[in-house]
Amino acid sequence: GIMTGIGFLGAGVIFKEGLTVRGLTTAASVWTTAAIGILYGVGLTYPAVLATALTLATLSLFRWIEARVPAQIYAHHVIRFARGRQIPEEDLVRLLGEHGFSVANINYRIDREGSIFEYRMTLRTSDRSRLGVLARHLASRDDLLEFRLSPSGD
Repeated sequence: GIMTGIGFLGAGVIFKEGLTVRGLTTAASVWTTAAIGILYGVGLTYPAVLATALTLATLSLFRWIEARVPAQIYAHHVIRFARGRQIPEEDLVRLLGEHGFSVANINYRIDREGSIFEYRMTLRTSDRSRLGVLARHLASRDDLLEFRLSPSGD
């Protein structure tokens, strides 16, 4: 019964946000901690100490591996131009590439009045600091009306 209840608690910390699933390690850690607690509670000290050591070693190893694996950062990007003054898609993709981004997908929109042309896209990079550099560059441009750059996940 304890493990079932803890399983439900662990499931409550798992979230899907866009392309990212978060909380799996936390959920597994909560469940493992409960299992170790049961071992201590019923007096099985040796297996409990061994399980504690193995759990800490595993979590430490995964943290070390995670720090060395290149991560992809995704951001939602909206950029608006006066209709007829938008830069061509190829130029926009090239500009984003120069700032270290690749475009995962792109959508187009014209507002109801027909005066604003909008690109909506998902950007991908491996360096979070590039978001700020891109934002400063876009803020300095006179040809765009508005932009939004929203990182997703961490």
